[in-house]
Amino acid sequence: MGVYKYIREAWKKPRENMPELMKSRLILWRKQPATLRIERPTRLDKARSLGYRAKEGILVVRERLLRGGRQRPWPGKRRPKRMTRRKIVGKNYQQIAEERVARKYRNCEVLNSYYVADDGRHYWYEVILVDTKHPVIKKGKNTKWMVTKRRRVFRGLTSAGKKSRGL
Repeated sequence: MGVYKYIREAWKKPRENMPELMKSRLILWRKQPATLRIERPTRLDKARSLGYRAKEGILVVRERLLRGGRQRPWPGKRRPKRMTRRKIVGKNYQQIAEERVARKYRNCEVLNSYYVADDGRHYWYEVILVDTKHPVIKKGKNTKWMVTKRRRVFRGLTSAGKKSRGL
């Protein structure tokens, strides 16, 4: 068996297979900013299956999201009888994470993303970004298709977007 198969097996039940490691990671991740660029992916097998390659122009960003539905503010001084304050938005957490990262890194396109961890309060996703202006990306035979695609995450063209659209 290859090394990626062992990594995939360990990530099927991360809290059972590596409890001390996950606990220490979550403690560290809670203290870090919500959007953080990282050097290499936490789940190498998943990242490579989604298109990550260790070369210039491709980067990985970890995004932290609060769990729970979106809260709307009160409309005024009084509370209407049928006012619902908590609302479930028609997007999944993964798509919201991709959109937030795309807004922060405006010069890059979102290739894909994957789940990393969660606790009682947060979800963490890692988003794979491609710098479309980089010459390595423009000349690469597997990556040059991304140069013409603009803002695909906001049009629901990533895997999380297609899933929320029911495709």
